[in-house]
Amino acid sequence: MELKVIDDSGKAAASINASDDLFGREYNEALIHQVVTAYQANARAANSKQKGRSEIAKSTHKPWAQKGTGRARSGRASSPLWRGGGKTFPNSPDENYTHKVNRKMYRAGLASIFSQLVREDRLKVVDSLTVDAPKTKLLAQKIKGLGLGRVLIITASVDENLYLSSRNLPDVLVVEAHQADPVSLVRFPSVLVTRDAMAKIEEMLG
Repeated sequence: MELKVIDDSGKAAASINASDDLFGREYNEALIHQVVTAYQANARAANSKQKGRSEIAKSTHKPWAQKGTGRARSGRASSPLWRGGGKTFPNSPDENYTHKVNRKMYRAGLASIFSQLVREDRLKVVDSLTVDAPKTKLLAQKIKGLGLGRVLIITASVDENLYLSSRNLPDVLVVEAHQADPVSLVRFPSVLVTRDAMAKIEEMLG
């Protein structure tokens, strides 16, 4: 399939041949959901620690007699039902949140996302994108000239000026081709890919 290539001012420059397997794949919602969920879960850190009833520093004696008081029976003050008691299912720093996704499935999920971006006209291919100096204003002007708002910029190798210019723009993210993740691809309304980055993406996912 052919994809249009624009210059950094938004005008049509040429067209390139793109892989049908990567940019013409059918939409697979279940696979995309699995890939996105696994990516978020694998980035999760188990840094929360709660105490169970065996770890609470309270007396182990029975608070009152089992019968005769008229109150509900109770075994110990560290019960999860009591204020200050232990948690029923406490969080542990040893918790494992990782999801396993096969490499073939992950690549197919990314290909399905890229294909949907093309169908929705959310993927733009630019010949090259550079800024003369590390200034936020210069990059903001270029993005505005392209008619884009919130945008994910994928380049073959991140230019230092381009990266520094994007840091103060909350709606702009610049990444290299091998760092493009499913969450960012789904989250941003527009994705801008350089011609060199397209070649790298096809090499990685082909």
